[in-house]
Amino acid sequence: MPSDQSTSANVVDANFASLTFAAGQHVSVLLPLPVETAYDYIVPEGLTLVSGDVVEVPLGRRFEVGAVWGPGRGDVAAAKLKEVVHRIEVPPLPDVLRTFIDWVAGYTVQPVGSVLRMALNPARRWVPPVPPTMIVASGKSLGACNVKSTPAREKVLSAIGSKSFDTAAALARESDVSGGVIRDLIQTGVLASVPQPGASPFAPLFPDHAPAKFEPAQQHAADALCTSVENGFSVTLLDGVTGSGKTAVYLEAVAATLKAGRQAVILVPEIALTAQSVARFTERFGGAPALWHSDLNYKARREAWLGAATGDARVVIGARSALFLPFRDLGLIIVDEEHEAAFKQEDGVIYHARDMAVVRAKGSNIPVVLASATPSLETIMNVRDKKYAEVKLPERFGTAAMPRIGVIDMKSNAPEKGRWGRAWLAPPLVQAVERTIQSGEQALLFLNRRGYAPLTLCRTCGHRLHCPRCTAWLVEHRLTRRLQCHHCGYAAPLPKTCSACGAADSFVPCGPGIERVAEEAIARWPDANIRAVASDTLDRPSAVEELIDDILNHRIDVLVGTQVLAKGHHFPTLTLVGVVDADLGLSGWDLRAAERTHQLLHQVSGRAGRAEKPGTVLLQTHDPAHPVMRALATGSSEEFLENEILGRDALGMPPFGRLAALILSSTNEVAVIAAGRALAAGAPSGEGIEVLGPAPAFMAVLRGVHRHRLLLKTRRNIAPQALIRDWLERVSVPSSVRVQIDIDPYSFY
Repeated sequence: MPSDQSTSANVVDANFASLTFAAGQHVSVLLPLPVETAYDYIVPEGLTLVSGDVVEVPLGRRFEVGAVWGPGRGDVAAAKLKEVVHRIEVPPLPDVLRTFIDWVAGYTVQPVGSVLRMALNPARRWVPPVPPTMIVASGKSLGACNVKSTPAREKVLSAIGSKSFDTAAALARESDVSGGVIRDLIQTGVLASVPQPGASPFAPLFPDHAPAKFEPAQQHAADALCTSVENGFSVTLLDGVTGSGKTAVYLEAVAATLKAGRQAVILVPEIALTAQSVARFTERFGGAPALWHSDLNYKARREAWLGAATGDARVVIGARSALFLPFRDLGLIIVDEEHEAAFKQEDGVIYHARDMAVVRAKGSNIPVVLASATPSLETIMNVRDKKYAEVKLPERFGTAAMPRIGVIDMKSNAPEKGRWGRAWLAPPLVQAVERTIQSGEQALLFLNRRGYAPLTLCRTCGHRLHCPRCTAWLVEHRLTRRLQCHHCGYAAPLPKTCSACGAADSFVPCGPGIERVAEEAIARWPDANIRAVASDTLDRPSAVEELIDDILNHRIDVLVGTQVLAKGHHFPTLTLVGVVDADLGLSGWDLRAAERTHQLLHQVSGRAGRAEKPGTVLLQTHDPAHPVMRALATGSSEEFLENEILGRDALGMPPFGRLAALILSSTNEVAVIAAGRALAAGAPSGEGIEVLGPAPAFMAVLRGVHRHRLLLKTRRNIAPQALIRDWLERVSVPSSVRVQIDIDPYSFY
């Protein structure tokens, strides 16, 4: 929860009033554009509007879809106002959602119209969904419709009787006639195509379909969450070790919400997690939930948006933006893997979905559940401060036990070079994989680095291949025979000669990506089925489903993968996890580097031994004494967290202080530098306020744009939003320089 929530909760509680506007009255319409205020329009004759109605209005020489935000502000003469064109036939945006949109805009220091865009996008080019139809007999005879009787037509009338058919093709098959006969009978009125009653794109859900059988600890947690559904606003941390059944537990709270006749939303950090989430959900409730994520086509997004608005979509599983759907009667929010950085949106409106979920739950007076095996430090401190409740699941479900975690010191266990070239797997890990394959079990080799090699350089002169548009090295992807920038998408083939020295065929890969580790694995175990998996190999939801099916049916012996496999998945015969470079992520300036690495390695370790067979995790590291490695190997996570808390507190860093970043960007580097200096000269000051920078961003050039950063640091009781607004009003920044504001930054690239 944002640390100034105690002062801003009243804003969330002060919901917009539902008002009605008759013809001739003035209304303010907020448009999904980067605007700070709504514009006044006149309600035309023959139309009545209510607050929240989605309407089309003229804007200059074009038309735009927006939402009625309230009565007209009255600062424009009536003679200059234009009329609303028409109302879009969808339910109005709920008052609580409009209040939430205003709050998010204020907290993130973003234009309120930009926040509205996230909630209104599917309605901006609204095409009313065509309801499913069925073919029935119209009740008119052939003669009454001036249609001559033929054997084929009589066969159709005999087949249809009082029945209905979903399609003309189905009726044609039943009648053993051509489709043309059916079409003729529809056109002449003998048959009719009518809407299907009660048709819905969403499956019915049954709260009592397949309730889980719980052990005492799980039952206690489920009871606590179900009780919270009945008692208004609350935040509960569901803290359970990997494999403890957190999903099954929070689905009982969803069941309680459905029994109360309300809707629920389950936020997941990545699309790759939806496949197994949907499978577990469907098994529990006898039907699939509505989905919401960026890979859906427009039709599916429109259906989900409208289903949320009408209440037809009882439960939505989706990415962070599902929080902005116009739910008719939202009763529960679940944030799964609440610690995940993927919940922080870094582009457009910059916000953290976990924190905003708490705000939306507060405004709706409903509970929110934060689930994680490795809770974020912010959430842990809110539990300690008694702002959040907590239920724990300290053990795995059934007979499964937590895996044994070992550390491989790479200084004394150097990989042995093979016929394929340089090796990356230490002898103890190689032996463990061999034992796993021989026993008919599965192994995961984890490396959070896509491609074949993160760096390619010339062996003659040392020239490094870099992205022409970013401050980043080009990553070799040997499977596609391309060099690629993972920041802007630039791609090119490997050059024949070095542009610096002219040497031919002199480029060599440096360091491993998962493709290079998979190459070594294939060479070591040629008879095993080995698969490299990363976000770029799972380019569609169906690819995730196919991969999971292959793993569950043991068509894969060794997985070589990135963080897309690190969380949420349950693979019963995967008993070994080998982390190729456990130190990756600990370098560089990032106040959460150690916390994130601990969370990631803990999560990936949790893939091992989730069923009857015990699991083993081996961490390859050059620094076995690092607090993260010690915590994982000894199971002393509490000690690690206490040290993290003490360090953050001593430095006044979140959650004990506040941060806000100003990111300046432009194609003109001189303009960025000048704007940074001007902002630094006019920076806010005072006790408990500090401004760092300006300085080039870690990614100083991104997609051809130069970037500099300033960081505002304040005491916890000083909200940075007002300081930033005043700062930007006092200092003039040229229009050629874009200023992005990131409240509570999570990345510093």
